[in-house]
Amino acid sequence: MSLVKMKEILIKAEEENYGVGAFSVANMEMVMGAIRAAEELRSPIILQIAEVRLSHSPLHLIGPMMIAAAKEANVPVAVHFDHGETVGKIREALKLGFTSVMFDGSSLPIEQNIQETKRIVSLASTYGATVEGEIGRVGGSEDGSVDIEIAITSVKDAKRFAEETEIDALAVAIGNAHGEYKGKPNLRFARLKEIYETTNIPLVLHGGSGIEEAEFREAIQKGIRKINVATSTFNRVLKTINEQVPFNYYFSYHERVVQASHENVSKHIKMFQSEGRI
Repeated sequence: MSLVKMKEILIKAEEENYGVGAFSVANMEMVMGAIRAAEELRSPIILQIAEVRLSHSPLHLIGPMMIAAAKEANVPVAVHFDHGETVGKIREALKLGFTSVMFDGSSLPIEQNIQETKRIVSLASTYGATVEGEIGRVGGSEDGSVDIEIAITSVKDAKRFAEETEIDALAVAIGNAHGEYKGKPNLRFARLKEIYETTNIPLVLHGGSGIEEAEFREAIQKGIRKINVATSTFNRVLKTINEQVPFNYYFSYHERVVQASHENVSKHIKMFQSEGRI
C-alpha cells in the first residue's frame, strides 16, 4: 500500500485488464478528495501535476503534500510529474520523491524525442522511478492555452520509440485532446489496438475529461492502462462552489472542494473498473 511506483500499478492493471485514473490536483483539498475516493472504493490511484501548472501550484509546496498523502494512504498511490518539459523540473520532482515522471517530447522530431526521452529514462533509473513518454500529438494543451492540432500516433513510430527508449508507459494520440472537447471525440480504436499489440507496453490516454464511459471501457480493452483526468475535476469543483456562493464559513468552502474532488474521482474510478482491486 502507500506510496508506490507507477509501474507496479500499471503491471497489475495489465494483468487484470482495467484502467487506473491519473488525477491532476492543484491544492490540498483536491489531494484529500482524491485519496478519500480511492480509499473508499479500494482502488489504486495516481496523483499528478503537470509542469505547466506550477505557476499556480509551486512544485516545492504541492509536491511534498502529494507524497505525504500517498505515504499515509491505505491504498497504492503513485505520484507522477506529468508533461515534464524541462530536465530541471523533472529532476526536482524526482528529488522530492515522485515515483513517476513524464517527458513530453511530442512536439520534437522523433529522433530528438527518442534521445531526450532516453536521457530522462537514465536519470529516473537512479531514483527507481517509472517513465512515461509520448509519441504522436494529443490535441489541445494541458492548461488549455493553446489549440494544438492532433497528430495521430503511427504504429511504426510507436514501436521504434518504445523499443529504443525502454519507457514504462506510452502516451498515444488516437483522437483524444486535452481540455474541453469542441465536439464529440473520435477515437481511433483500431489504431489503438494495433499500437498495443505492436509495442506490448501499458498505454496512456490523455484528455480523458470529455470521453464517454463506453469509450473508456473499449480503450481499456485495447490496451489503455493509465487515464488522465484534469479538466472534469476542476470543472466539478467550480460548479460546486458556484452553486453555493456565498459561503459564510471558510471550512464549509474547504469541505465542499474536498467533496467535489471526491465525487469526480469516484465517478472515474468506477468507469475505469479499478474499484475493489486492492
